[in-house]
Amino acid sequence: MTFIKRSFVLFCFLFTTFSAVSGTEHAEKVGWPQFQGPGRDNKSLETGLLSIWPASGPKLLWTQKALGEGYSSVICVNGLLYTTGNIGKDTVITALDTKGIIRWKAKNGPAYRRSHPGTRGAPTVIGNCLYHKNADGDIICVNAKNGHHLWSVNILKRFEGRNIKWGLSESLLIDRGKVICTPGGQDIGIAALDQTTGDTVWICRGIGEKPGYCSPIVFEYKGLRQIVTLMAESILGLNAHNGKLLWKVKNIAKYGENITSPCYHDGHIFTSTRTSGSRLFKIQVKGNNASVKEVWSEERFQNQHGGVIYLDGYFYGACMANRSAPWRCISFQTGELMYSVPGIGRASFCCADGMLYLLNHHRKVALVKPSPKEFDVISSFEIPKQGRGTTWAHPVVVGGRLYIRHDNFIYCYDIKAK
Repeated sequence: MTFIKRSFVLFCFLFTTFSAVSGTEHAEKVGWPQFQGPGRDNKSLETGLLSIWPASGPKLLWTQKALGEGYSSVICVNGLLYTTGNIGKDTVITALDTKGIIRWKAKNGPAYRRSHPGTRGAPTVIGNCLYHKNADGDIICVNAKNGHHLWSVNILKRFEGRNIKWGLSESLLIDRGKVICTPGGQDIGIAALDQTTGDTVWICRGIGEKPGYCSPIVFEYKGLRQIVTLMAESILGLNAHNGKLLWKVKNIAKYGENITSPCYHDGHIFTSTRTSGSRLFKIQVKGNNASVKEVWSEERFQNQHGGVIYLDGYFYGACMANRSAPWRCISFQTGELMYSVPGIGRASFCCADGMLYLLNHHRKVALVKPSPKEFDVISSFEIPKQGRGTTWAHPVVVGGRLYIRHDNFIYCYDIKAK
C-alpha cells in the first residue's frame, strides 16, 4: 500500500477512535452511518418531524432510478447517501448527494444473480472511509468522498469460509479500528480485519457453523466489550478485543434464517428468529469471561427480517407465526405477548421522534404511534409502483427526510415539521 493510502486510512482510524459510532451506548449524532442507524438499533436521533402526514403522503422531493437491483438500505453521512445494487455483471456502490444527484460509483465484485437476485448488505461509513461486503464475501474499503479504492479482500478465500443459500447478507460492523466479518468456515467462524489495511487482526475458532444472515452488534457491559451475532444455528458472544468465543447458545431457524440482529438492553440480549421465536438472555460477566442465562422465551414472536425495536420496556416487530396478524408487541420484563394485529402486514421499520416508520413488503408506508396497548396507524401512503419485487430494504429517517429504497429506486420524502 502506498504512503498516501496509508496516511488516508490512518486518518479514518483516528476519526473512528474519537467519534466511536459503533455500539448503542456510544452512538453519536452522525446521521445514519451504518445498517440500522448510529446505534445499530433501528433508532434515528431526528426530532422536529411531522406528527401526521397529508392523505397522499409527505412531499416527494426527488426520485433516483439508477441504483441497480438490490435490497440494501440507505446510508447517510456528511451530506452524502450511499447504497448498493446489481448493475450489469457487477455489485456497484453508488454515492448520491441529498438532491439525488449521483456523485460516484465503485464496483465491489460480481453481482448476486442467484435466488432473489440483488445486493444484500448496506455500506458502513466511518470518517472518510466506506466499507462494504458483497454476497460472495468481497470486502472493499474506498474513499467515501470519491469512491477511490483503498484495499479489498475476499474473506471466503482468506479464511476458507462458506457461502449460504441466499448469499452473504452481513452489513459490516466497524469497532475500534477493526472490521468485523463472518466467513463462517469450518475452522474460522468470525474474523476482524485492520480498518486501515485489511490485514487480519484476530480470528475466532471453535464455532464450526456457516454464517447466518445477521449483522452483528457491539456493546460494553461490566467492563467487558462483546460482539454478539447469530450464525446458522446459534447465537454467540465474542470478546471484541481479541475474538475469544465467550458463549454460544443453540438457536435453530428454518433454512438457517437467523436474520434479525440481536437487541441489547440493560445487561440483556434479546433475539427473535423464524421457528425459534423470541428469547431473552441475562448476561453474566466474570472478569474477561461471560455466559448467558435464558430469562424467558415466547414462540409466537417470530421476526423473520425487518428488524425489532426496543422502546420503553417493550419490543415491537412483524412476525411469521400468524400471517393474518403479524404485528406484535412483547414485554421486555416478562415475555408476555401484549397484542397480535394485522397492522399493515409484515414490514421493515425504524423509529424517529417517538414514532415508528414502517415499510411493508408491498410498497405501503405507515406512521405508527408505538404503544403496548394498540397498533395505532396515524398516517399511510404508497410509494410509486415502479420497482420490481418486494420492498424489503429498511426505511431510513435522517436530515428531516424519509428515504425509501425499492429495487432500482430511492424515494426521498420531506417529513420535517414546518
